[in-house]
Amino acid sequence: MTSASASKPAQSFIAQQQAALRERLPFADTQDFEDASRGLVARREPSAVTSGDGKVLWDNDAYAFLEGEAPDTVNPSLWRQSQLVQIQGLFEVVPGIYQVRGLDLSNVTFVEGAEGVVVIDPLLTVETAEAALALYREHRGDRPVTGVVYTHSHVDHFGGVKGVTTQEDVDAGRVPVLAPEGFTEHAVAENVYAGTAMARRAAYMYGAALARGPQGQVGAGLGQTTSTGTVSLIAPTVDLTTTGQEEVVDGVRMVFQMAPGTEAPAEVLIHFPDHRALCTAEDATHTLHNLLTLRGAVVRDPHVWSGYLTETIDLFGASTDVAFASHHWPTWGQERVRDFLSLQRDLYGYLHDQTLRLINKGWTGTEIAEHLPLPPVLEQAWATRGYYGSVSHNLKAVYQRYMGWFDGNPAHLWQHTPVEAGRRYVEALGGADAVVGKAGEAFAAGDLRWAAELLNHVVFAEPGHPGARELLADTYEQLGYGAENGPWRNFYLSGATELRDGSFGTPTVTASADIIANLSPPLLFDALAIQINGPEAWDERLALDVVLTDTGERYRLTLANGVLTHTTAPQPEPAGTTLTTTAEALPVLALGDLTAERLADAGMQVDGDATLLDRLAAVLDPGDRDFPIVTP
Repeated sequence: MTSASASKPAQSFIAQQQAALRERLPFADTQDFEDASRGLVARREPSAVTSGDGKVLWDNDAYAFLEGEAPDTVNPSLWRQSQLVQIQGLFEVVPGIYQVRGLDLSNVTFVEGAEGVVVIDPLLTVETAEAALALYREHRGDRPVTGVVYTHSHVDHFGGVKGVTTQEDVDAGRVPVLAPEGFTEHAVAENVYAGTAMARRAAYMYGAALARGPQGQVGAGLGQTTSTGTVSLIAPTVDLTTTGQEEVVDGVRMVFQMAPGTEAPAEVLIHFPDHRALCTAEDATHTLHNLLTLRGAVVRDPHVWSGYLTETIDLFGASTDVAFASHHWPTWGQERVRDFLSLQRDLYGYLHDQTLRLINKGWTGTEIAEHLPLPPVLEQAWATRGYYGSVSHNLKAVYQRYMGWFDGNPAHLWQHTPVEAGRRYVEALGGADAVVGKAGEAFAAGDLRWAAELLNHVVFAEPGHPGARELLADTYEQLGYGAENGPWRNFYLSGATELRDGSFGTPTVTASADIIANLSPPLLFDALAIQINGPEAWDERLALDVVLTDTGERYRLTLANGVLTHTTAPQPEPAGTTLTTTAEALPVLALGDLTAERLADAGMQVDGDATLLDRLAAVLDPGDRDFPIVTP
């Protein structure tokens, strides 16, 4: 992790902001602390999870500093949330349902059956999932895993699956894997299509490379951070397709509610009628969630999200005594559960409806985000605070969903790149030194947003200007200190760190071998197409056939005009080269080494002109896991 040695204290205006927030929010309400500690069976001592070579992949003990009142360098509301989220251990939700919390970004749930235990959402990495299962077994007995359920298609809810079961047990039918329809396609596509860029930005979002401490990373609102171990995937064997669908696994009755297009493209909520318990997946947690996550994603639909939560209340409200989720802590009591779900429902509905109301009055996304307040009840409820999503960036996301990137102002239709705009702004304002001087005045006055705007132009115009880099780092740091939103704090502090110390790259890579292995042939060919360097391939023309002996499929890949396309339709002309292989071996193509020797070693038969493969490989241009963010 990067050092916090260069960190500065909080400025007086940040300290004043923190003090005002302490007066405004209901810090005397300690119900969440009671709920987050309720049912504790045992903690994992120590909490660190390491790899075989001793590398630390997860360490909840690093957050031991989260005690007492918040220092001025941390927003007191975020400090409170981080104190809650770092509470770790094995907890009883109700007899027969247990959770391990604080052992990764997400929670894993164990539901005891007749012979073993059904695992819901087995964390992000194999190593943390293994540790969670070991903690459960230590205190509940060495029960075999008899089923796995993925509630949705985000990697922190399936990546650790091979820490709780094996591909062999799944293939043999001993362990069914249940997931919402479309799970595999969405899970692998998100981590492959724009996976490199998302993972790099996720390093900022979760602050995985930042030092832990009051001047560094204190949490991410949804969980503390992401583990950095091995991401795995076992494809589902049972599709969940219909609300009301009931499945029984090892005697555990589960009734599913489909909720596609909410927090994930493929998502389900689960009711356990025999336990009067409801798993809300990630559609109702103790925070305002993201409508557009800062790492990047497709904009989520708050309208359907709100509607599904109404349906949840209607379906299960009268038969639920506890609601638990794949993050945070449970809520007990039928009335409290209904109130909790209703507030979450109203939160997403309000953001959606009010944004559209103001869009139709001509407001832009930035204007809406700056001026639309939440109702007092939602603003004062801890569970609707913006620890992970924020009101600001979620309102902009709703605008983007309906209106796109363009706000209608012609001046914004054809803007300069950051570098070209920076050069012009710096010149117009009298040169770099003059702009840094103006930014220094803004910083001293507490106008950090304007200071960041000015200094960002200088850094992109003259990236080597030491005064601009230093002051921009200081500015981002103070913005981070003031942020209630965990990812905002992490983005600001990560930007400050890279300005001071250079790039820390991508700590967690989600496009693992298991993810790639689950690419269908069309998705795999799409992944190749994304890597084509279009300008370099303008004049290249080639045709390649791929024959899969185990499925009987035949694909024609064609490169023309810088675009790699594929089809299964019969072709009138033969291809220059034919690859004969199996669907299981096909993912080797995604690695980019297309030499005939390498493909032959992977079990592929190459017939025809092998130089065609060299020509294709020559125009592949894979992503950069270390691309710059706060500098050109």
